[in-house]
Amino acid sequence: MIPIASIVEGDGEVSALPILLRRMAAQWSPDTVINPLQPIRVRRDRFLNKEEEFRRQLLLAAAKTGEDGWILIVLDADDDCPARLGQKIFERARQYVPHRRLSVVLANREFEAWFIAAAPSLDGARGFSIAPTELLDAETPRNAKGWMREHMQSGTYSEILDQPAFTARMDLQQALDNSRSFRKLHKEWQTHVSQRP
Repeated sequence: MIPIASIVEGDGEVSALPILLRRMAAQWSPDTVINPLQPIRVRRDRFLNKEEEFRRQLLLAAAKTGEDGWILIVLDADDDCPARLGQKIFERARQYVPHRRLSVVLANREFEAWFIAAAPSLDGARGFSIAPTELLDAETPRNAKGWMREHMQSGTYSEILDQPAFTARMDLQQALDNSRSFRKLHKEWQTHVSQRP
């Protein structure tokens, strides 16, 4: 069994990420047993800019996973380059947890970009609708939450309620095909889960 201690920045991700990890296991690693632990929620700016907070949360994640676990940091890139900032965070984190499996994945702009990437599979769920002819560029919208809100019949999008529900429904292959940052998550999954002895 692989314990996974994740560090996330939003209340929605606290509920949604374990759902996503279980779905990834079912689809891509059905013979591997994972244990997605309750994610550690951080405030992004505080986590990234206060070294003691950064260190404390990483050591907490390391303690939760034990020797065989995987620490997965999933944050929104916002306006930063996901690859550059992700590598910078990884190098900093490696100093504190050199003895643990570690990945940093930044959703290009926001977690909701992965929903945009899989939008056709969400059509009709929870009042979400998208025209079959609408062109999708998942990682372009600066405000992915706002994009989701515009496609909700109610005109509202709730991270706490909608994020877990959409995560449970989204087509993972569509997300993989249409989002570079989701492909990064998949690559890290392959390294730390699928290819483990």
